[in-house]
Amino acid sequence: MTVSATPKSTTFHQLGLSEPMLRAIEMVGYEAPTPIQSQAIPPLLAGRDVIGQAQTGTGKTAAFALPMLERLDTTQHQVQALVLVPTRELALQVAEAIHSYARSREGIRVLPVYGGQPLHRQSARLRGGVHIIVGTPGRIMDHLRRETLSLATLRMVVLDEADEMLRMGFIEDVEWILAHAPGTFQTALFTATMPKEVRRLAARYLKDPVAVAIEPQVITVPATEQHYLNVPAARKLDVLTQMLEAESIQAGLIFVRTKVGAAELADQLQGRGYAAEALHGDLAQAQRENIMRRFRSGELEILVATDVAARGLDVPHISHVINYDIPYDPEAYVHRIGRTGRAGRGGKAIIFVAPREQRMLREIERFTGQRIRPMQLPTKADIAARRLALFKEQMRKTLAEGDLDFYLTVVEDLAAEGFEMAEIAAAAARLARGDRPLEVMLEPEPIAPATDGMVRLMIDAGRRHGVRPNDIVGAIANEAGVPGKAIGAIDIDDSVTVVELPRKYQAQVLKRMARTVIRNRPIRITVAESEGERLRSSRPTRGVRKQVGPEGGRSRRPRARPTES
Repeated sequence: MTVSATPKSTTFHQLGLSEPMLRAIEMVGYEAPTPIQSQAIPPLLAGRDVIGQAQTGTGKTAAFALPMLERLDTTQHQVQALVLVPTRELALQVAEAIHSYARSREGIRVLPVYGGQPLHRQSARLRGGVHIIVGTPGRIMDHLRRETLSLATLRMVVLDEADEMLRMGFIEDVEWILAHAPGTFQTALFTATMPKEVRRLAARYLKDPVAVAIEPQVITVPATEQHYLNVPAARKLDVLTQMLEAESIQAGLIFVRTKVGAAELADQLQGRGYAAEALHGDLAQAQRENIMRRFRSGELEILVATDVAARGLDVPHISHVINYDIPYDPEAYVHRIGRTGRAGRGGKAIIFVAPREQRMLREIERFTGQRIRPMQLPTKADIAARRLALFKEQMRKTLAEGDLDFYLTVVEDLAAEGFEMAEIAAAAARLARGDRPLEVMLEPEPIAPATDGMVRLMIDAGRRHGVRPNDIVGAIANEAGVPGKAIGAIDIDDSVTVVELPRKYQAQVLKRMARTVIRNRPIRITVAESEGERLRSSRPTRGVRKQVGPEGGRSRRPRARPTES
């Protein structure tokens, strides 16, 4: 075994990648290689076998994917690379990443192969010609046994998260697959830990491998209050703007993964009325200095930055760090949130976590040795309360400053005309707000009709009780015996939840869930259609005022399903 002595590169140009790959990196928006990329890419490009020991989220997918793409022969529509992963979620994640890196080269086909998807559909894709397969061991074995997959033309095999495959009992399957792969090929093994079984696997199947180890230093940030929020990727921007309205942010630092993402998010926030700017590696030094001067002075309230651009950033009054994109590296998370909670001040760090990023969240918790607490999405009422508090504070400040003689004369004139002082003040406040109301008129929304063969059931617990889709799925599946995959759309509002089910389960659900407790709260479940209810417990009737902001709406979330490997 050879220990890598490759120095840490500061740019991707120094790693020996071709111009098409460098263009792909530029398109994705990466600014600098991570340590695992700096050390693993050169030997992989040279054709060496590699053992990479690194935690999840350190950028190892790019570390093996970029050299893999370099070695492909796009004129041959046969399987040339195989990536074995422990779960279908990781298979999808890795396949998507490889596809994004392959955009600068036409015709490259990447296929995720995992259990839970019809075999015939995967077989059809394989017959059409695929260059790279990312799959779980069990499903790869199925295709090899059925002879719908051939590994005769393999050039490279990657064993990703080998220790996790060992923990899940897949090591024997991995060995079976490697034993059924004819010819010679390059092999890379990536793992967070090196138990003896993984060492034995490496010794048996890797030839004189280069060993690369990234040992992160465990750091904690006790002064920073840490939270996470489950947010689907499509809703990130809306959730962010809701949060910016609800939180008391003195100066906010928002982290994204790429410089392209930083520029786009800053533009979107500016379009929504926020004083925001992007900080990324493409900025000239004069531009960077100007942005930092405005941020330090309070002229800018939000800075959207990449990890590279934020190096050396020292602004003591940052109150919030928002991880809009979860970092690839747990160590990067620590550096990010260390920007707040300085000089004896309190600080708050929030991570947006998409469904496929739960594993990364657990890695961050293990790395920091701290639990990151869940938080609830701000409601419209929260936003309105925040708006009202800010408006009152502005009025108090104006009253304290004085110099109101002219306006007092106007008020006295109106009072002399017979208007009440309170009404005059209310009219002035309304005039001051202009087109930014503190309250809106809400119309009740009817419940959408259920699809054929389905029924909608209403549960009197919602978002403000901490209810999430998996709570509903778990309760119905465990208490009522309904298969999780049969549960339809779940609509969670502030105070109630509406769930769609096949009509054949209606009676057993109503009977078995009569005394069910969700989130430590006894619930009542009824048939929404038969009662003609309109979510009355959470929405005002026509014409009733409620202090809420104009954003928000019903939380439409996909139903949760059991995971498969």
